[in-house]
Amino acid sequence: MPLVALDSLPDDARTWVFAAEPALSGARADQVLAAVDDYLAGWQAHGHPLKVGRTFAEHRFLVVAVDQRTEGASGCSIDGLFRALQGIERAAGVSLVAGGRAFWRDQGGAIRGGTRDAFGAAAARGEVGRGTHVFDTTVTTLGDWRERFERTASESWHAQLLHAGAAAR
Repeated sequence: MPLVALDSLPDDARTWVFAAEPALSGARADQVLAAVDDYLAGWQAHGHPLKVGRTFAEHRFLVVAVDQRTEGASGCSIDGLFRALQGIERAAGVSLVAGGRAFWRDQGGAIRGGTRDAFGAAAARGEVGRGTHVFDTTVTTLGDWRERFERTASESWHAQLLHAGAAAR
């Protein structure tokens, strides 16, 4: 099934957010996205094509969503997606599927990424706080991505890291 526009998928579409490290632009982004699109265009679950869309936001966040109403992604198909992305990572020299990272906007509006400990350390130094805009890569539905992917740290799981950073002072 060909890729569809992400905007055409319903809010309950199952969603994965993969954060590129480093950020991608130009030919490198084109290379990665072409490989992703090639995989997604043929992505299947139990021999049935998946209705899938993707976007690449902020030169950093690959968002993949599947309309579960037509055919749901299975465990094997999800494993296949992760294996494909790992292959794309190796070919492009970029990290996409690494977990345990936090992403936020610095005071100048640039997106920063680091370990959760690094975010907590930035909080301890006063570089991030409750009003800092953060990105929740743990969203699991397209509706959640649309509504709460970027929000303030006080409204996200990142808030617990602010307290850890403050305790370290």
